Amino acid sequence: MFHTVYSQIGIALLLGTLAFALWKGGFAERVGACLNVGNGIVTMALHPLLAPDVAAVATLAFDAVAAVGFLFLAMRYASLWLGVAMLLQAVQFSLHAYYLVNSMPPDLNHARINNFDTTGINLVIILGTIVAWRRRLREKRADDAARQVASA
Repeated sequence: MFHTVYSQIGIALLLGTLAFALWKGGFAERVGACLNVGNGIVTMALHPLLAPDVAAVATLAFDAVAAVGFLFLAMRYASLWLGVAMLLQAVQFSLHAYYLVNSMPPDLNHARINNFDTTGINLVIILGTIVAWRRRLREKRADDAARQVASA
């Protein structure tokens, strides 16, 4: 599973997103990145250990937990990026549910949709982190300008 270049790039993007969110993000970005990494790492780690039918159910369960986590974050912080991340996670849940219900083994189409969706979630978390970072910088500049006016 980890021997292809694509899976290694995916893991690097997943961990890079987490590192960036921990470095520059707020609480919501950090929790969202941890949810995403937790879902990805646990799914990748358990897949080779479980039987294919059990692995499909476990993947579905982990996707549901991540989607509910993004839902709670979206309700708490009311941020656009959290809503998009929640919807993308719901797409991933629906993809895995479709393949599970139809008893279809994962194929190339499944892999492409799954990877595209996971990349979208990572990009949304990165964009949310950038927005939070810029908002904090803007607030800091405004505070500094207010202090200069008050001290003058």
